[in-house]
Amino acid sequence: MQTSLRKMGNSAGAIIPKAILDQLKLPLGAKIDVRLEDGKVILEPVKRKVREGWEEGAKAIGAAGLTEEEREWLDMPSDFDDEWEW
Repeated sequence: MQTSLRKMGNSAGAIIPKAILDQLKLPLGAKIDVRLEDGKVILEPVKRKVREGWEEGAKAIGAAGLTEEEREWLDMPSDFDDEWEW
């Protein structure tokens, strides 16, 4: 596949064809590493760190508060397990 360089502000960019993005499973906005090796431009997906973004996600969930169903579960009697015969 071929593509062309396009002006993007003071820089230039190339369009990565959808077929290649699909094979790499890269969503829009994904970070990529760009480097030059032996006269070739190499683009690689940036590997995410384990649990990256979890803290922000947890804070967002906490800020959203509990749903009505979650409140009902929390309000259930604490002796609930004692009623069951295992």
